[in-house]
Amino acid sequence: MSDVWLMRIGILVAGAILLAAIWYFGTRPRQGGQGRRVRTDERNGERDRMEPTLGAQIEQELDAAGNGTDTAREPEELDLFDDAVGEPATPNAELGRRVSDDFDKIVTLYIAARAGEVLRGPDIVVAAEKAGLTYGHMNVFHRLVESHPERGPIFSVANIRKPGSFEMSEIQALETPAIAFFLTLPAPVSALDAWEKMLPTAQRMAELLEGVLLDEQRNALGRQRVAHIRDELRAYDRQNEAPPVTRSPRW
Repeated sequence: MSDVWLMRIGILVAGAILLAAIWYFGTRPRQGGQGRRVRTDERNGERDRMEPTLGAQIEQELDAAGNGTDTAREPEELDLFDDAVGEPATPNAELGRRVSDDFDKIVTLYIAARAGEVLRGPDIVVAAEKAGLTYGHMNVFHRLVESHPERGPIFSVANIRKPGSFEMSEIQALETPAIAFFLTLPAPVSALDAWEKMLPTAQRMAELLEGVLLDEQRNALGRQRVAHIRDELRAYDRQNEAPPVTRSPRW
């Protein structure tokens, strides 16, 4: 049999395997929390971003990152951008409400409990207060623009367990494997400034909670990843800065 025929047969076999894999992964039932909701940009009809959710595999992934928890439990999916339900509105219910629901980039960090441990509600509240966060909209914590809270949150901090809130009426009993920091862009300050406020806050809270700081892939946050995020946000700021005003020529 010639080499040409062997190559053709190999291509046909590879194609059959690929089609079988597509059918298998496309038709098997989803496990809870595996999906990610995609919002469509109404202006151009293109899917330009994905809203982060934490699916049923979050605890296994935290364990793989060296921060094991009880893998027998499967937390419900959390969509960080759902309007949180929960206990009735507090006096600070409007603090931290986003001015606009439109955003095109999300930066996420996590603080995970160490192996065999959990993060406890009262400790989270104390750490958030010491880190300068404000409890407000959606019953989560926010970093606000000093003297201008009406501009919305620079970033927010939520519980990874659905519905993501920290209910103060149940805070003494609250236990969670991790909390999530999320920054949506555009923010009320530049992207790089927002990151430079979120990172030290997350580091400080991780220290106070004796937890481990993880990146968006739930790997330990290292210097190289921090530098890469800074570069990404500098590029974002350059791309989104206002164009210079062109003056009309004088005649």
